[in-house]
Amino acid sequence: MQIAQVLAGYSLGGADLLRRAMGKKKPEEMAKQGEIFREGAVKNGVEEETARYIFDLMEKFAGYGFNKSHSAAYALVSYQTMWMKSHYPAAFMAAVLSADMDNTDKVVTLIEECRAMKLTVNPPQVNDSEFMFTTDDEGRVIYGLGAIKGVGEAAIESIVEQRKKDGPYADLFDFCSRIDLKKVNRRVLESLIRAGALDQIGNNRATLMAQLPLSLKMAEQHQAQQSTGQNDLFGMEDIKPAAKPDLQLVPGDSEEWDDDIRLKGEKETLGLYLTGHPIDRFEKELSNIVSSRIANLSVEKSDNQYRRGKRVTIAGLVVGVSRRQTQKGSMMANVVLDDRTARIEATLFSDAYEAFNDLLAVDQILIVEGSLSFDEYRGGLSLRVDRVMSMEMARESMATSLTLFMDDELLAQRNLPPVAACDHLESILTPYLGGNCIVRVVFSCSTAKSLLVFSEQWSVVPKEAMLKQLEKFSTRHPEGLIVGYASRPVASQNVMQQA
Repeated sequence: MQIAQVLAGYSLGGADLLRRAMGKKKPEEMAKQGEIFREGAVKNGVEEETARYIFDLMEKFAGYGFNKSHSAAYALVSYQTMWMKSHYPAAFMAAVLSADMDNTDKVVTLIEECRAMKLTVNPPQVNDSEFMFTTDDEGRVIYGLGAIKGVGEAAIESIVEQRKKDGPYADLFDFCSRIDLKKVNRRVLESLIRAGALDQIGNNRATLMAQLPLSLKMAEQHQAQQSTGQNDLFGMEDIKPAAKPDLQLVPGDSEEWDDDIRLKGEKETLGLYLTGHPIDRFEKELSNIVSSRIANLSVEKSDNQYRRGKRVTIAGLVVGVSRRQTQKGSMMANVVLDDRTARIEATLFSDAYEAFNDLLAVDQILIVEGSLSFDEYRGGLSLRVDRVMSMEMARESMATSLTLFMDDELLAQRNLPPVAACDHLESILTPYLGGNCIVRVVFSCSTAKSLLVFSEQWSVVPKEAMLKQLEKFSTRHPEGLIVGYASRPVASQNVMQQA
């Protein structure tokens, strides 16, 4: 552009048109520009042959100069960012996350990159987080409040400003009393609770959600009195310290949400599971079902296994499903499975697709069996699926026993005499009778421990709904409710020792 401007008298706008013509490489346009260049150059005292030679050089340079200059610039930027990522990984990832925090899909990908880099990502917290992603002194990434869906920038600025002004928030009532309720409404507060951003100021998320209506009502009353200059009979004349509510009016602590509800809230507000993974609940059972975790999968080159494939059974959370039609007109699907150790893409061709298509849904945990091989085109492992089961289907076909742990302290706490406890247990089991899972109860007291094995007529179908009821009814045993499998049966002696 500068050559055209100085030698041929082009204006800046005209020089830009010349640049575009060279970029598009249209012969007729280039011929037109060549005439304009030569005429302008001759007027400026440049010989016509020299002007033609210079234009030809410019046209030739346009074929590679743009790519060459940009590749050099990109190489420098790549080197700089790679250096920063290597020497200051937490700060680098916090900056990249902040740059794309409005794009949930990118945030999810970058959080996965943090995990691959072995970086700890702290959940968002109103007493620690800023609007952007930040880092702490120990090299951990602190989740930015601005990445929570349903929470606007004005609300976050109000929360952070008040925290910096008057110190950390003590509890939910203190929090609601100090924030600007015109900017932070109930919908925003519910999003903060479900994202885990208020975990530090409450016993658990279920309790926070139960106490929210009263907290908001008291805060609204307090702020209304402050705006009119009135004092409260109960000592709410000053917002510092925040007034404490009457404990008789405050809802008691609620039992924390089940993991699936808690994690679902995180997925809806953050776009990903941050404090856990849905597969964690089935960790102990999966050791009896799968042949390997995804991260441990491998294919040996010996014995011709590269060509034939290797039979494996794996489990994973479905994080992506893509369906398409083959050239023959049949349907197939590619499913991305994640078991928290790694991810793998599994392919269902026409027969498997028709048989198991109904099970292919995002956020479902599936057990898949198939042939593992090395895909030389993609440069990684691939799985051709022959069979798909849900976790419940796998339990029903493979589980052989349920072991429930109870003790006398549990019955006393719940004011359940033994007869009432038996009736309650009967009410849980009855709807699920007729399966192949025998039921056993390990009962403990201060002086003895016993194993009760129910008769076969009490064998049940191990549905998820029943297991959740039994978990709430049982003792908080370190092993939890044990589901036994034929491949690794839980011996009676082992059960007694674990109890």
